[in-house]
Amino acid sequence: MTEAGVAAAGQTQAQLQQAALRRRQRLALEKQQRRYIRELLTPEGAVLHLKIATFAERAGAFLLDFIFQWGIVLLVAYGVGVMTMALGWGGWQIGQAFLAVFVFIFRNFWFIFFEMGRRSATPGKRIVGLRVASRDGGALKADAVFARNFMREIEVGLPLTFLFGIGGDLSGVLALFGFLWAGIFMFFPLFNKDKLRVGDLVAGTWVIHAPRDKLMADVVSSVSAEQHSGFSFTPAQLDAYGIHELHVLEDVLRQAPKEVREEVAQRIRAKIGWQRQPNENDRRFLEAYYAGLRRRLEQRMLFGQKKIDKFDTR
Repeated sequence: MTEAGVAAAGQTQAQLQQAALRRRQRLALEKQQRRYIRELLTPEGAVLHLKIATFAERAGAFLLDFIFQWGIVLLVAYGVGVMTMALGWGGWQIGQAFLAVFVFIFRNFWFIFFEMGRRSATPGKRIVGLRVASRDGGALKADAVFARNFMREIEVGLPLTFLFGIGGDLSGVLALFGFLWAGIFMFFPLFNKDKLRVGDLVAGTWVIHAPRDKLMADVVSSVSAEQHSGFSFTPAQLDAYGIHELHVLEDVLRQAPKEVREEVAQRIRAKIGWQRQPNENDRRFLEAYYAGLRRRLEQRMLFGQKKIDKFDTR
């Protein structure tokens, strides 16, 4: 073999080794990512793949919310101090009482207020790209939000009280108890595969990556309009679902087996009051409804009326 041939063979071998290394790295990354993917069966009967938040992401979101909270508290405290300065000692006592009540309400209802909103996420979670969701696939209910956030006082508030009390009036036994409490509750998400807090277990919730706000690519764009001509849906029938259900329906059309498509079609017909026609094809019905729902949502979005899901009644 010539010198040029040896060099070419050596280069080919190096390229093969690099390609094998890249493949191993890609497989390792995919395996790592699959650890955080969970399957959720929606009320429509479709399987939805969700990515749960990691412990680091949840901790980062909580730290951001903590900074926002106490930044606002410090601004309010400064304003109260300026207003009560002229009133002397009595005014400062009134200011302290007001601040104590304000901090208690503000700290406890910060998470509740934002998580009961349309995005189901605090500012910290929105920055990190997370949201709170119900583990049964339904709407996030108020009682679940209250439960998971009042548990935070037991998980975080009391442990911090014990820890900051070390060296003060607390005995060594109570200080040790507080340290163990903090270790169990504050780091509980590290010891379960879904990275759940104790509050999540009580409320039936988990923290997931927020779904996409934009509509996905139209899966029926290649289907001719004539194939949908036999289906005509009213605005009320199309308003039964939102962006979230559009995404679910797209997954059903892309990859669900025939049995799942039949079940989803039956559920949608019952939901919108659609009478099945003789020889009506389930896939054609789903494609037609998907196309009509997509157009309806896009029209609403043009007027600033984004319908998040079927529970959004605006």
